[in-house]
Amino acid sequence: MISSLKFILSTQLKRSGINKTISGFTLIELLVAMVMAVLIITPLMGFMISILDGDRKEQAKATSEQEIQAALDYIARDLQQAVYIYDADGVTRITNTTISSSGIKDQIPPVKSASSCSPTSGSSPSVCTPILVFWKRELIADSVGITASTQTGAITTDTDDGFAYSLVAYYLITNPNQDNPTWSQAARIGRFQLRGPVNATNANTTGSTSNPGFNPPPLDKTGAALKEKMNQWQAASANYTNQVVTLVDYIDISTTAPSCSNPNLVPSTSTSPTGPTSGFFACVDATEVLAQVYIRGNALARLQKNNLVYAANTKTYFPSSSIRVQGHGFLFSK
Repeated sequence: MISSLKFILSTQLKRSGINKTISGFTLIELLVAMVMAVLIITPLMGFMISILDGDRKEQAKATSEQEIQAALDYIARDLQQAVYIYDADGVTRITNTTISSSGIKDQIPPVKSASSCSPTSGSSPSVCTPILVFWKRELIADSVGITASTQTGAITTDTDDGFAYSLVAYYLITNPNQDNPTWSQAARIGRFQLRGPVNATNANTTGSTSNPGFNPPPLDKTGAALKEKMNQWQAASANYTNQVVTLVDYIDISTTAPSCSNPNLVPSTSTSPTGPTSGFFACVDATEVLAQVYIRGNALARLQKNNLVYAANTKTYFPSSSIRVQGHGFLFSK
């Protein structure tokens, strides 16, 4: 009897051991699951990163396009008031006693100091290059009194508008090694202006104000042609208080600029539009007061600090545009 009970108990214990369920995963199952997760998630993560990176680049490109167009519109409004545009003869040559060889290079920044674009601020002609220089005749609102009694006045119905001459220069300013952390490692376009007084009877305080260093266009200089006269302009003082103000940043300088396709237009700075003037370049006709201005941006410089060089597979991120403007102002040269 006892032996029978032992047999039955042992049989039941064996069966209960066989039917016992063990919960959890084995190490092999975990490894297989991890491999499958890596194979599925990794491509998805790469895809998402690619989409986000492409979106950032497209946004940077759109921003560059908008800023380039805004800069060109601003320059166009400036040039519409132009009365004379300097070509390379005037911009690249210094003052000379020989009239036919004279120029204004040493009369404007960076050779003549303006602290935002001068050797004293760490800049030099190699990193602050004049690209477009011209004289314009601009309207100064409420700058002239109708009579002597209203000359001093506040802005009232007894004031009129007057015109003043200004010397305007646009620069391409590079930033090698990002020495100036305010700006990108690409280049930027800066603007410099010297405004003169309104030449009118009863000019009030608004009209009679002029910038230090201003001298009017040298129409009284000797020379047979207007170009020879304008190339003899000299500033009235050694240095300027006006600064070169940045107009737009993220300008490309990694490849060459297009040549002046119109035979009547010549480069405003040199006969070889390469190197530091590649992203901002102008072709001018001084006689016709005509300029074609070209700007190319660098959207990649907004996102990264390397691989900023123009290439065929990234050219879409180097948007460019150009304008052609005829100056409508005039000089009282006769």
